[in-house]
Amino acid sequence: MKKIQTLLNKKIIVLDGATGTEFQRRGMPQGVCPENWCVQNPKITQAVHEDYVAAGADIIYTCTFGGTRPKLEQHGITSVRKINKQLAVLARRAAGDKVLVAGDIGSTGRFVEPFGPLKFNEAVEIFKEQVKGLLAGGVDIFVIETMMDIQEARAALIAVKELTDAFTIVSMTYEKDGRTLNGTDPITALITLQSLGADAVGCNCSTGPQQMLAFIKAMKPYAIVPLVAKPNAGMPKLCKAKTIFEMSAREFGCFGKKFAIAGINMIGGCCGTTPEHIRLLKENITGVLPRKPKRISISALSSARKHIILEKRKTVAYVGERINPTGKKDLQAELREGKFSIVRKFAREQQAQGAHLLDVNAGAPGVDERKTLKDIIGLLAVNTELPLVIDSSKIEAVEKALRLYPGRTLINSISGEKTKYEKLLALAAKYGAMFVLLPLTEKEVPQTFEKRKKIIEFILRKAKSYGFSKDDIVIDGLVMSISSQPKAALETIKTVKWSSRSLKLNTVVGLSNVSFGLPGRGLINSTYLSILRRNGLSMVIINPCVERLAYNKKAEDVLLDKDKDAKKYIAYYQRFCGNKTLISKKKALVSSPEEKVLQSVMDGNRQEMKNHVKDALAKGVKADYLINKVMIPAINKVGDLFDKKEYFLPQLIASAEAVKIAFDYLEPKLKKSQANIAKKTIIILATVAGDIHDIGKNIVALMLKNHGFNVVDLGKDVSTQKIIREIKKYKFPIVGLSALMTTTMVNMKEVVETAKAEGLKCRFLVGGAVVTKSYAKSIGAEYAADSVEAVRTAKRLKR
Repeated sequence: MKKIQTLLNKKIIVLDGATGTEFQRRGMPQGVCPENWCVQNPKITQAVHEDYVAAGADIIYTCTFGGTRPKLEQHGITSVRKINKQLAVLARRAAGDKVLVAGDIGSTGRFVEPFGPLKFNEAVEIFKEQVKGLLAGGVDIFVIETMMDIQEARAALIAVKELTDAFTIVSMTYEKDGRTLNGTDPITALITLQSLGADAVGCNCSTGPQQMLAFIKAMKPYAIVPLVAKPNAGMPKLCKAKTIFEMSAREFGCFGKKFAIAGINMIGGCCGTTPEHIRLLKENITGVLPRKPKRISISALSSARKHIILEKRKTVAYVGERINPTGKKDLQAELREGKFSIVRKFAREQQAQGAHLLDVNAGAPGVDERKTLKDIIGLLAVNTELPLVIDSSKIEAVEKALRLYPGRTLINSISGEKTKYEKLLALAAKYGAMFVLLPLTEKEVPQTFEKRKKIIEFILRKAKSYGFSKDDIVIDGLVMSISSQPKAALETIKTVKWSSRSLKLNTVVGLSNVSFGLPGRGLINSTYLSILRRNGLSMVIINPCVERLAYNKKAEDVLLDKDKDAKKYIAYYQRFCGNKTLISKKKALVSSPEEKVLQSVMDGNRQEMKNHVKDALAKGVKADYLINKVMIPAINKVGDLFDKKEYFLPQLIASAEAVKIAFDYLEPKLKKSQANIAKKTIIILATVAGDIHDIGKNIVALMLKNHGFNVVDLGKDVSTQKIIREIKKYKFPIVGLSALMTTTMVNMKEVVETAKAEGLKCRFLVGGAVVTKSYAKSIGAEYAADSVEAVRTAKRLKR
């Protein structure tokens, strides 16, 4: 840690370049396990490392990118710790004493809870197994790289940090649209990862240096840690059946100074780069002083797909309060049954009405708060882009929610209660959360600003000992009812003003308490909000679905204790408002069975989809009508939203799985009613030989099934011969081929050419991260960039 910090203060650290493409150039065949091949060919492995050391790399990566159990088991390898240790030892020998070795950790190839089936804690244990092997082999630092799922990146980072305090880099991979496959943008990822304890954050792979430069520029103003970049040598192209990267080492090296100006602190190369690329990169940045992070802390929150910067906001941030069972009998009943349709509805409505954050509380009699809060956090991580506020008085519930939440959250709240604040501060520090400081103790709810001030100062001192800065803390102004305590509003104003102006801290209030017991509560609340804004309020916890009324002078006089017993305000209210409500509420419409099914598709409501379908059938809705007039249009709408980048991959998968649940239930009924007479179009899917990546192909399969195709899924690493044999079984099928690696995409061409040579009548559809439209056209195939386009193209290819 000390050595790397010294290096970072003196210069821009140079990382190594690609190893996979180097090994292929030096004889590694397609389809083998790279890690096992490297162990079996130690001289070549060490030679590649030594070439990067000679080129000027300050840090070299171990050849363990696929060194997790799920990846190794695909090749029949179970000795995870042993193979990671062996590869770390090889890198250690090549590095000597002057160069550092980074233990390289890549993806498991599976989506992690709440975005996929791999349980979060299971993912952490999988990564810990690899980390232990790398530590045994003598690595100096760790690098978690090429991550497209922020939750998997979190799991890997937690695994490292729970075993060692070694310097850890986390690097995401972004698509052309500037987001990961799961929809995370660079700033959002940065906020999440640096708060969780990553010592450096950045990006690698997927793009060349020009586009990656934009990502670094975007992150730099918000970074409290060094930034890292490892771009490809341009984008891959196919030339004479071989994949090549066209960017020369000299052109690549020239980007070094541009990255330095953008604020890079660590730089190397990814796919297609060679020791010569690294040598010329180092030549271009030698002597260039690094730009250190501009800040040491940041007041910001994030979800998996969005972030909010709280500092220097020109407007108050609205925290939606409705996901709280207190006083809501319907919500309490649902939570006791483990159902969440009202939670989904409240989240959707509050987001539509302009909420910036959502407060989540699951405390109610008969509800297992620890399980339920975690379940809601997981549900909303998929269903809404808004960052969440974890609201619970139970430490165990807070801990479970913090561990699962795929972003940087706000804990509501930490008070001066002796039995709780130490544990909660430790949890907030471990998971990088911000927290609301509630100025009360187990003995007292202080009525005056002076008493609150003492509690605030006490908790701030405690928080500092856990490493918190002022940017990590939000002060609750502690709102009380003015109907029973006329000076309560004034004391809150003083608390907010002192916290924001003197301490330079963010502040928050729960607004509605102030008007309890008074008529025209909306008028009081909105006027109080206006006053608090003027005194530096940062955030307000409200129901954004209630109409907010304008400032009113009579209401202000009550709030500032200028109207004794609120006599003038009440007289004004009775004269001009009478018994009319000041708050307009839309009557809740009772949804029809069809609307419930449609909304379940839009929300990805897998838990309740089957019950909604059963209800619709019981009320006379025909099965074919549900499919053709409700679910298919709904999933098409989801596809449109995905195209517009309003929905992202987790939502697309959830919706597709909800439809699958409904289809599986309805299919026997369709057969009975002979509604499904038309013969389904056959589509054969396969990830081509040598490629073990199948996440994208599996999503395509799910979407195609939902659109009525008969999918024959051959799996991953499928030989050309097996695909050809399968084509021969069917009459004029569509054949979908997937590849994620530049080295395996050439096998698509082999399949297409073999089918043509044998005179087989079929249509080809290809896709994958490295595949392009021009490549598809060159081999005589149609192209689909994602699962939504794959469905559209397959429909067009139907006879």
